[in-house]
Amino acid sequence: MNPRSSELESFHHLWPMRVLNRTIRAVRRILRKVPDGSDHFLSEVSGVVHVGANTGQERDVYRSRGLCVVWIEPIPEVYRQLKANISKLSDQVALQALVAEVDGKNYEFHISNNNGESSSILDLKEHKDIWPDVDYTTTISLESITLSTLFKREQLDPSRYQALIMDTQGSELLVLQGSLPILRYFQYIKTEVSDFESYQGCCQLSDINAFMEKHGYQEIYREKFASRPEGGSYFNVVYKKRMRW
Repeated sequence: MNPRSSELESFHHLWPMRVLNRTIRAVRRILRKVPDGSDHFLSEVSGVVHVGANTGQERDVYRSRGLCVVWIEPIPEVYRQLKANISKLSDQVALQALVAEVDGKNYEFHISNNNGESSSILDLKEHKDIWPDVDYTTTISLESITLSTLFKREQLDPSRYQALIMDTQGSELLVLQGSLPILRYFQYIKTEVSDFESYQGCCQLSDINAFMEKHGYQEIYREKFASRPEGGSYFNVVYKKRMRW
């Protein structure tokens, strides 16, 4: 056999494998840039502001990623439990506040019977179509504060926190409206939101999308986690600030 022919034959056997390996490496590079879940963005930030903290259920997720965290919870009893839960986490702090669109507005805040998780300034509406056992047990009066004012009051440096996470049961748009002076610092915003009137007069997915588009954010991830039989769903949605060229 011609030695040159033998070399060519060997090359032809190897060539498809080399192309395959290069293709696999290219695909892996692409996949590393694609979010693999609603919390994928946490690997891109060093600090998080979590509005609607409840008892800090995500504290170990944040701790495992070495994140600085500001938790914000309005219900006094729940806030005390939150503070106890993070007491040994030096990079996490808890603040008691009702964050909304303006400072100094009195709200009737309704506390729910599921450990406060569905508590809101808004009345329940079609929320009961998904969670019929959830109801309000008591109402307290709270004074609102904007996120930007809260940062000033607590002397927090907004540049340390590149992500805003919201779970305020229908008032997420109010939180965003009150954060405009510091909004530019958030590279990522994650929110729980429905596309139906879960709470009376609540913001919906279309409202959040319009706000995000207006202020230079684009949706990068959406995950449905609950649906009502008559139509409409709840989502976790993540937005990313657009790059300016």
